Amino acid sequence: MQANERREKILSLLSSTGYLNANQLAEAFAVDSSTIRRDLIHLEKTQQIIRTHGGVLPALVTQEQDTPYSIRKNRHHEAKAAIGAYAASLIADGDSVILDNGSTVYELAEKLTTKKNLTVITNDLNIAMLLSQYPAINLNVTGGAVVGNSYTLVGPDTTRKFSEVYADWAFLGAEGVHPEAGITNVNAIELPTKTAILKAAKTRVVLADSSKLGYRALSHVCSIAEIDLIITDKKKSEKSAAAYGDKLRLVDL
Repeated sequence: MQANERREKILSLLSSTGYLNANQLAEAFAVDSSTIRRDLIHLEKTQQIIRTHGGVLPALVTQEQDTPYSIRKNRHHEAKAAIGAYAASLIADGDSVILDNGSTVYELAEKLTTKKNLTVITNDLNIAMLLSQYPAINLNVTGGAVVGNSYTLVGPDTTRKFSEVYADWAFLGAEGVHPEAGITNVNAIELPTKTAILKAAKTRVVLADSSKLGYRALSHVCSIAEIDLIITDKKKSEKSAAAYGDKLRLVDL
């Protein structure tokens, strides 16, 4: 296999898995570690991957990923705030909660500051900074590599942390929520983290404003069947909402 062909296959694998181990790559392509190392150095120099200790993550290349968090937070803010408030009403004092990254999940985090004896596990540094000011919340922050300007922690350390816990609730963000394509994300770099979150909670909830409904992003996270609730706002028509069945909760603005 030529180097260019092998590198293309590495990128294809990476887009579907979100993380690759360098030793596993050497075994998969039946080449020595120095060959894989040269491949990864080339892909890193051409900004197609991000190298981490022992492995690689996909590079962040989409326009959405380059948008600063402060700008994304202000998009559809009224809807996100209403979604966050509704989600917070489901959580009781003393519950354990996993908070995924994202501006809508951040709105939920803001509403949790009045709760008592909550345990929160998160990979979002913005959420961690917010909740660290409230001693009544038992805050746990995952390790991992920081993703650009989204302030998100990803990688094997992050997924390992989530594999070690089991919570009452998990709240996930999403770029796309489609009745057939399911929950989707703009990139593959967060896929292992989101998969680990789904396995780590009793009740799994997606928070997404109505602009995300009916949209398919590039990377598949999970099917609608793997989610217990989807909370969104009422800007979508009832006909559009009907495709999601009784899992959809529509919130007034």
